[in-house]
Parts: sequence; structure tokens; C-alpha cells
Amino acid sequence: MKALMKTTKSIKPAEVEKKWHLIDADGLVVGRLASIIANVLRGKTKTSFTPHVDCGDNVIVINADKVRFTGKKLQDKVYYKHTGYAGGIKSITAGKVLEGRFPERVLEKAVERMIPRGPLGRQQMRNLRIYSGAEHPHEGLNPTVLDVAAMNRKNKVGA
Repeated sequence: MKALMKTTKSIKPAEVEKKWHLIDADGLVVGRLASIIANVLRGKTKTSFTPHVDCGDNVIVINADKVRFTGKKLQDKVYYKHTGYAGGIKSITAGKVLEGRFPERVLEKAVERMIPRGPLGRQQMRNLRIYSGAEHPHEGLNPTVLDVAAMNRKNKVGA
């Protein structure tokens, strides 16, 4: 009797089926939410995961301005950027970013740093849409609601 063959099936980009997920970020912890979003964007939640193919789903995040930090991260976490000039390093705290003009950048940066760098990572990041309010223009796609708060009690602050 022959031994069982154990082969890994590698899917091609044409065989990928993409779904749409909707996540309400109201009261959720930034890091925990970002890791769940990154896994969905990469396709790690699927049985047909292939590392070199964009096999992840599309994710819509609403209420991104209401995400929460644990501990003193709101005052202590610092984001740095460089202007390109000598001595041009700029810093801003997470609290000021959330109060500012584009509060969704906190979550966007957290997810971006959990996705691999390179062309595939940039392609996967294009599948993420983050909105600071409760409305989004993707109602016609009928996204399935992904309840992150119900996955683990630590995902939501104050629960």
C-alpha cells in the first residue's frame, strides 16, 4: 500500500475569492484590533493561505476615531516622522493624533506595521478602508460584520 501524499496546494491570484468585512472600532483596543485586521488582510484566516499571493479579504473599519489605548499609551506613545532635512525629526503623541484632523491614522499605522513591507504588503494595504465616522460608501457590497469585541473580552476597553 502506498503512503499518503502530503502536498501543499498553492493558489494562483486568479483563484482568490475576496470577501468584504465590516468592523466597528468603537471602544476597541488599537493593537488587538490591528492584529486581527492584519491577519484578515493577509489571508491568514483562510485555509487556502499562500504567502506570496494577495489572498486576503477587504476590510472596512468605521468609528476609527473612537479606538482606545490601554495604560498610559495615550500620553506616552510617540509617532515620529522625518521631514527630509537635517535635524527635521518631528514627533506627536497618540492622543494628539486622535484629537487631530485625521484620527484614523493611528489604526492605519498600527496595521501597516503588522503587514510585511514590499509590493505585496502595499497591495494588501489597499484592501483596507478606514473611516472616522459611522458612515461608509460601501453599503452596496454587503459586507459581513466581524464582531471583534465578542472574540475576546480584552479586545474592548471597559468590558
